Amino acid sequence: MLTFADPLRRALQIAADRPAILDGDQLFTYRQFNARCERLAGALYASGLAAGDRVAILAANGHAYLETYVGVPACGLVVVPLNTRHAEPELEYAIEDSGTKVLITDRDPGGLADRVERVIRLGADYEAFLAGATPMPLGAGLTETTLAGLFYTGGTTGKSKGVMLSHRNLIANTYHWMSAAPQDDTDVSLVMAPLFHAAGSNGVLASIWTGGVQVTLAAFDAASALDLIQQHKVTLTLGVPTMLSAIAEEQFARPRSIDSVRLIAHGGSPIATEVVRRTHLAFPAAELVHVYGATELSPLTTVLRHEQNWLEHDRARSCGQSIVGSEVRILGADGAERATGEVGEVVVRGPHVMMGYWNKAEQTAAVLKEGAYWTGDLGYMDAGGYVFLVDRSKDMIVSGGENVYCTEVEEVLYQHPAVLEAAAFGVPDARWGEAVHATVVPRPEHGSVDPADIIAFCRQRIAGYKVPKTIDIRSDPLPKSGPGKILKRELRAPFWEGRDRRVN
Repeated sequence: MLTFADPLRRALQIAADRPAILDGDQLFTYRQFNARCERLAGALYASGLAAGDRVAILAANGHAYLETYVGVPACGLVVVPLNTRHAEPELEYAIEDSGTKVLITDRDPGGLADRVERVIRLGADYEAFLAGATPMPLGAGLTETTLAGLFYTGGTTGKSKGVMLSHRNLIANTYHWMSAAPQDDTDVSLVMAPLFHAAGSNGVLASIWTGGVQVTLAAFDAASALDLIQQHKVTLTLGVPTMLSAIAEEQFARPRSIDSVRLIAHGGSPIATEVVRRTHLAFPAAELVHVYGATELSPLTTVLRHEQNWLEHDRARSCGQSIVGSEVRILGADGAERATGEVGEVVVRGPHVMMGYWNKAEQTAAVLKEGAYWTGDLGYMDAGGYVFLVDRSKDMIVSGGENVYCTEVEEVLYQHPAVLEAAAFGVPDARWGEAVHATVVPRPEHGSVDPADIIAFCRQRIAGYKVPKTIDIRSDPLPKSGPGKILKRELRAPFWEGRDRRVN
């Protein structure tokens, strides 16, 4: 039985006085990091909290975030990471729904202060809170089934849901991550994805367990990320596809010394092969690793290692095989296994499957069946067990009775030399029900891009019914969520206003 306290306990044995966290000009050893986690635990309990109480954090990446993310669950409390991109009503909902008592934040809490018993502002307030505390040893009274965190989903299908992840869930995910991205005490990890997201915090426990160093980036910016890579000789990092695209383009434009990077992982949304290709060209010495999962899976379930070696193979479009310890199947609505190559829903079983949605029994029952999680993702599996995602079930376009998978259209759009970002989605069509539409952001060096040219390019590569009927060209970046996923619902919503297709 292992809990959040165990990775830190091992780090103290093997690397007590070695660097654990680099946050700007601040450096913390494992001994210092552990002491701060223990003081945070002591201060929270001294303030009147009891085991199982919720502590929310609304902040940018940094050492205090890592102390909260590790220290709160390690002392028997429940961490509630809040999305910094959410509006105040969304944050209020998460705080009230979770029953949060303490909010730790680096910003003016506004009306959120009225929803909790105490607000601790990062900086002088937080440091004073720790300084006056009696340290509390970590790990007492925990079991692997103890709730560790409530991770609120983006609310893309209505009210946001609090995903309940236990110590067992997140420890299992740590093993999964280390099988996907083997690491040791020589590694320097750049934390560039937001820690409020399950993917952003994916490697935190692994880095601690192996005695490595974590370098935090407060908010993603491609230039800042590359500067940190060069300055600290970063060896590995994880991001979403939009982040990989951004750091690759920045490296092409203003090269840094990036030879230290040996592994770049990505997940969170499908990636176009062209983005993989350009990332490989920008970071030729790095292994590219594609991981797939969901918050409900803590979050990993498949991995495609050495992705750059598959670029000339069909499997470049896959998200890999099931991670050791995770069972992945493709099932029909009737629960029957789909044949090789046949599209169905991706269904996952393993120790990383969430406990359920907090206070939402009906929604939990809809996705957890006989211990397996029905992801809502559509995909198929080839003869080698490689999983290919074709779409979210709610995003699939049905045009004239034909199913069109957005990822297939986007794969072709990204191959066009003028396309930097692309999103395909369905829009109303009087004849076909839905028509394929795309929004494209061109590369800066392409001043004028003709939509007709892109449509003709697509027509040479995919079936006619899959080709976008219309394309919008925009100069601003596509809208993205806090973790960096493209928000198709925002692009799609104006087309469906007043109609009955769900745009969330």
